[in-house]
Amino acid sequence: MTKHLVSREVIERKIYVIRGQKVMLDRDLAALYGVETRVLNQAVRRNIERFPLDFMFALTRISRAP
Repeated sequence: MTKHLVSREVIERKIYVIRGQKVMLDRDLAALYGVETRVLNQAVRRNIERFPLDFMFALTRISRAP
């Protein structure tokens, strides 16, 4: 298996600030690891005890009053 280094700049471009939190989207993280997004999410769910409580969250829409 060949391992490729990813530049710091590439990783930093994949970090977003959403609702005041620095986050990476699952699709970007999966791409960095060279796996499908569903495979990454499945691995996290199967090993959830290995991750901090705030490692993963789902975004929801914010409804705005008219």
